[in-house]
Amino acid sequence: MTPYLYEMTLPSKKRAHVVGLGLIGSSVALALQKAGWEVTGEDLVARVVTEAVEHGVVTRESSASCQLVIIATPAGSVVRVAKEILARSADDELIVTDVAGVKGAIADAIDDPRFIGGHPMAGSELRGLAGARADLFQGATWVLTPTSRTTAERYAVLHGILRDVGANVVAIDCHNHDRLMAMASHVPHLVAGALMNEAATIAEPDPVLLQLAAGGFRDMTRIAAGDPAIWPDVLFENSQAIATTLTALISRLEGLRSALQSGDRRLVSESLATAAQSRRELPGRGVSAQDLAFLRVAISDQPGSLAKITTAASELAINIYDIEIAHDIGLASGVLLLTVDVHRADELVERLAAMNFRVGR
Repeated sequence: MTPYLYEMTLPSKKRAHVVGLGLIGSSVALALQKAGWEVTGEDLVARVVTEAVEHGVVTRESSASCQLVIIATPAGSVVRVAKEILARSADDELIVTDVAGVKGAIADAIDDPRFIGGHPMAGSELRGLAGARADLFQGATWVLTPTSRTTAERYAVLHGILRDVGANVVAIDCHNHDRLMAMASHVPHLVAGALMNEAATIAEPDPVLLQLAAGGFRDMTRIAAGDPAIWPDVLFENSQAIATTLTALISRLEGLRSALQSGDRRLVSESLATAAQSRRELPGRGVSAQDLAFLRVAISDQPGSLAKITTAASELAINIYDIEIAHDIGLASGVLLLTVDVHRADELVERLAAMNFRVGR
């Protein structure tokens, strides 16, 4: 049997650079350091960089000879920053990623296989360096959006790095990401803000209201306490999907209002019951080793092959817990090693077989 070689392995001295040292950028820096990386960083505010160095979040400001760059700026700045970084470097093994909550416009604007869009689903009510935590991404979902330009090798390396910081990596098409995030994140943030603003208005003549705010109200409005400066870029970049989702939500609320006014107890009860059941069925974060299956997918050494496989898994809502690429010596093809939920493995095998991929176990 021909031995396999893992390509694009990282050198023993792993160096990363973070652009933007807010909550997420600083937490990425701390998480990478914990995973054995030397991390440098920069920020538009010089004082932030000084504090980051003083507190050990980054070692210094220089970004020389790094293998990984994470752009943690507001979404509206990602394209400019990424293009500048990619233009300065001729390193074919450089990986550049970002953490913005909107992906379609960014992916469409960057025509370089070294860039892979990303979005960690983690955060905190705290802001900046004060809220930075090395364990912020432990068990959190981290979305990657490979495109037809993304090679399996580069994706596998980034996937492995993110797994090292504790994240569960999910691959989704960039435009599908934006459509789904409108419901999963963007609209909830707007709704939480609207609910908090309405409560604040009512509390002006009746301040006792805020003393009556119990667990349910606090849970629903928690995300409204996040940094408001980062949200306008995301919301306007994804405005069409958000508007569509808001329209559907408003229609549902209007239906509930009508049901209450007309005394339709059945509709209200069914709405509460189905919501409770759906909430209980939200997937958990953890999975045990005995619940994992390992698939071997023959793959051509062409950009786009990896994106087809990860997108197929995403469409089936099957998480790829780990991924690795191995090559036969001297051949332009290889094997993609996937780790997935054992209970969903047959579905993925069937889908990939229908797409003419050869899959083994």
